[in-house]
Amino acid sequence: MAFHVYILRCSDGSYYTGHTDRLETRLFAHNQGEVPGYTQKRRPMCLVFAEEMPARQDAIAREQQIKGWSRAKKEALISGDWASLVKLAQSSSRMKKPINAGPPIQT
Repeated sequence: MAFHVYILRCSDGSYYTGHTDRLETRLFAHNQGEVPGYTQKRRPMCLVFAEEMPARQDAIAREQQIKGWSRAKKEALISGDWASLVKLAQSSSRMKKPINAGPPIQT
């Protein structure tokens, strides 16, 4: 069974990222308002990106990865602009703070 990670463009211009094993059924449910939560009040929406994954865990991991991205990075993925996607990935990795950013502990 194949799983899909997808991005929807909502009526307010925002993006929603999700995963499913039945893409067409899930898109229909989103547009009918049958999926409670973020998309319910942002209809209609259209599919702007979909990617097939071999296993549910892979789809969930990819969904979480994309959800952590900036709007610009999502738009680069949607448009297939790999050069911008790489550039945005490099710039965001430089901006991340170290895990232990607090002052040194006195002993």
